[in-house]
Amino acid sequence: MLFSQIVDTSRAIGSTTKRLEKTALLAGLLKQLQPEEIETAVAYLSGATRQGRIGIGYAALREARTGAAAEATLQILDVDRALEQIATVRGSGADRTRRELLRRLFEQATENEQQFLTGLLMGDIRQGALEGLMLDALAKASAISADRIRRAAMMGGGVAAIASKVLTQGEAGLHHFDIQLFRPVQPMLAQTAEDVNDAIHQLGQAAIEYKFDGARVQAHKSGNDVVIYSRAHNDVSAAIPEIAAVVRALPARDLILDGEVLSLDANGRPLPFQISMRRFGRKVNVAELLDELPMSPFWFDLLYLNGGSMIDEPQSRRFAELAKLAPAPALVPHLATADPTAAEGFLHQALASGHEGVMAKSPESAYAAGARGQSWLKIKQARTLDLVVLAAEWGNGRRRGWLSNLHLGARDTEKGGFAMLGKTFKGLTDEMLAWQTQEFLKIEIARDAYTVYIEPKLVVEIAFNEIQASPHYASGLALRFARVKRYRTDKSAAEADTFDTVKKLAARE
Repeated sequence: MLFSQIVDTSRAIGSTTKRLEKTALLAGLLKQLQPEEIETAVAYLSGATRQGRIGIGYAALREARTGAAAEATLQILDVDRALEQIATVRGSGADRTRRELLRRLFEQATENEQQFLTGLLMGDIRQGALEGLMLDALAKASAISADRIRRAAMMGGGVAAIASKVLTQGEAGLHHFDIQLFRPVQPMLAQTAEDVNDAIHQLGQAAIEYKFDGARVQAHKSGNDVVIYSRAHNDVSAAIPEIAAVVRALPARDLILDGEVLSLDANGRPLPFQISMRRFGRKVNVAELLDELPMSPFWFDLLYLNGGSMIDEPQSRRFAELAKLAPAPALVPHLATADPTAAEGFLHQALASGHEGVMAKSPESAYAAGARGQSWLKIKQARTLDLVVLAAEWGNGRRRGWLSNLHLGARDTEKGGFAMLGKTFKGLTDEMLAWQTQEFLKIEIARDAYTVYIEPKLVVEIAFNEIQASPHYASGLALRFARVKRYRTDKSAAEADTFDTVKKLAARE
């Protein structure tokens, strides 16, 4: 298939706001793909490349766009092979070689194709083909229910990973994508509730649990083999061997656990998130930190047990089975109640213990891997949102030379891209300013006299007082008294809070 068909479909999707039209456009293109083109085409239309980051920055892209082809001749696989070649360049002169390969690719591309490639390589494709939309299109193209397609994507690592088998094998292809040991499952996510009264009103009977300010992990065990995965599906077993040892000792042959790990002080209170995170990514001198900064696990879900999946079982049964396996100190504090007063007391108990709030979960809910549904709700003391940094402005005075004022965006799941919610420089320490200046410049995509625009990939936790109407931003909303709490280096932009969440919070004010 010609690469221009991808580009034209992307542009057509961007020109309509109707979800059914977007889905039909995508499904129509998916049906035309050859088997070897499917994974690449789905990745491109979802705003990603099969290779991930390939070492190309904005300056190299700008330099490559010196001329354009008069007509479209590039095939999808031509582009994929070129990007694969660029991604694998190593050694002396690698940067020069990558730029030359990129120039050759762009010479063969039309103006529209060059624009699309630039957005693709900068992570800035905003035509609205988000993963949820692509899942619906895949369901339509394969004549398989959207629920079954969505589940397969959650188990198989995303829509691009499953598309080829679904489109070439149909229903039979779904058998490859069920829960498996040592293949991490996307974690279930939570919506935000205003307070415990709101949570009880939505759920009725609820399982109330402490909400920890730690690192989300998933533990897989088969016999003596144990792997601990991070939220991003990285194997972090070597960094936290004491957690692996705890899992290995549990009285089950096979299991998959969901939980958080964090460091506690001598009084059993949690240390700050940034301190706990010192243990992750450590490859040398692990033993020294093991003594200095031991980690404790708190398990809250059981996804797999002795050869059988548990994700379709209700939360109450999953937790009951988990409680039989995990020793009390490693089990999340838990209260089952429909009484708002009891839930409020449990929240205060969690806050008094140094934790950031509570989770409220529907006892009847299945484990919706990767989904941010209404059956899990988070309640914090302070109002916070996890937002994506879109740009930063150069500082003045004492902050001259540092990138300071952050442009903040929430994921827009309807239109694609991010809805701007304002700017802030409050809460940034000198250490954070130095770190973000260094990191932002690595992922710069454009700049003007005052502002550096970056790939939308870094997540920051923002505290705020209220959400107010704003004529200054296209979103129509802005955060009042926004301030930085910390960077969420454990989260990807795809896990940031959505604009829909922001609108719901604003509607309650």
